[in-house]
Amino acid sequence: MLRAGHHVEEQLHGCLQTYGLSVPQFNVLRILRGQKEQPVSLATVQDRMIKKMSNTSRLIDKLIDKQLVSRNTCAANRRKVDICITASGLDLLKTLDPLVDLTEKNITSELNAEEQQLLNLLLQKIFN
Repeated sequence: MLRAGHHVEEQLHGCLQTYGLSVPQFNVLRILRGQKEQPVSLATVQDRMIKKMSNTSRLIDKLIDKQLVSRNTCAANRRKVDICITASGLDLLKTLDPLVDLTEKNITSELNAEEQQLLNLLLQKIFN
C-alpha cells in the first residue's frame, strides 16, 4: 500500500510541479475551496489534510506568497486567524482540476470500470 500511495503521489507531483505547487499545497487549496469562501482556522486546515503535517503554517505562508491564499485576523476574536482562498487560487484550481482528473485516470487506466469500483469499495473499507 505504501508503494502504491507513493506512486500516486509522484504522478500528482509531476502534474502540479509545472504550476509551482506541491501535493500538500494543492490539498490546502482544495480544502479552502470546499469552504465556499468561508474563512477557516489553521487548525481546521490541518485537521482536514490528507497527510497531517506540523508545517501547515509554512505551507500557508508559501501559498500567501504566491497570492493563492489570504490570512486575516478574525474580527470577532483577535487571537484567531482566518484563512481563505483568493480568486487567483480558485482560478488555478480551475486550471488544475482537469489535469489532476487526467492524471488520476492515467493511474487507473489498467483497471476496467468494475475493477475501479471494487478498488474504491476496498479503499473505503480500509479507511472507514
